[in-house]
Amino acid sequence: MGTSILDALNVRVEGSGDKYLVLAHGFGTDQSAWQRVLPYFTRNYSVILYDLVCAGSVNPDHFDYRRYTTLDAYVDDLLNILDALRVPRCAYVGHSISAMIGMLASIRRPDLFSKLILIGASPRYNKFLNDKDYHGGFEQGEIEQVFSAMEANYEAWVNGFAPLAVGADVPAAVREFSRTLFNMRPDISLFVSRTVFNSDLRGILGLVNVPCCIMQTARDMSVPASVATYMRDHIAGKSTIQWLDTEGHLPHLSAPSYLARQLEIALSQ
Repeated sequence: MGTSILDALNVRVEGSGDKYLVLAHGFGTDQSAWQRVLPYFTRNYSVILYDLVCAGSVNPDHFDYRRYTTLDAYVDDLLNILDALRVPRCAYVGHSISAMIGMLASIRRPDLFSKLILIGASPRYNKFLNDKDYHGGFEQGEIEQVFSAMEANYEAWVNGFAPLAVGADVPAAVREFSRTLFNMRPDISLFVSRTVFNSDLRGILGLVNVPCCIMQTARDMSVPASVATYMRDHIAGKSTIQWLDTEGHLPHLSAPSYLARQLEIALSQ
C-alpha cells in the first residue's frame, strides 16, 4: 500500500479509556457494522475500528490478489495497525473471518492480546465425508454453487444470501448487510469467498494460548453449533463458549444491544 495503512484501511480510534479494544468486522461488511455496538464501550475503552482491505469502503487498488491469497496478509495488516498506533495490549473482538485473523495474530504476538472474543468463527466451512469429528456446515458442492451464483449474477446472489445470513427477522439488518455486500467489487468478493471457504485452519487451534470466548448464536447458517464446541475443545489456551439467545450470523447487526451486553460480560471475565 502506497499510503499509510491507517489511512488506507480507514482506521479510527473512538473513546477515551486507558484500555484498548479492537472491533474487527467480517466478510461482506465494514466497520460500520459495529456502529450500534460501539457506544457501549467508548467510556471505558479506546476502541480501534478498521476496514478489511476487501471491504467496499476501501480503495480497491489496495487489494493485491497475489498478497491476499491466504489470511496471513490480513494478519499482517492487523499487526501493522496495532504497531502504528503503539498499542501495548488489547482485547480483540473478531467476527467471522476476523475471528480467525485474530487467532492467527495471537499466535504470532501472544503478548499483544489479553483476550479474543470470537463471533461466528469457523476454522473450516466444509464438511468432510471422511471426518466424523468435524462438520463445517457446507458440502463442497454447495460451496461451488455459491461461487457460481456470485459469478453469474452478483446482485441476485446478494439478494438471496443476505436474509439467510442475517437469519433473524430484522429487515433493517438485511438492508444494511446488503448495502455493504453491494459496496464490494464483485470480483474481490468472489476472490475472498474462495479464500475463506477453501481455508482449513483447524491445525492452528492448538497453537492459540490467549484466552478465548467463542460466541455462538442459536442458529447460524454458516457455522453450526458443533463448530463452536470443536473450537473450544481444540484451542490450547483457556476457552469458553457463550451461547447467544439470538439467531443468525450477524448479531451485531440484528441484535446490537443484546450483543453489546454479552460482550461486556465476556470482557469482564
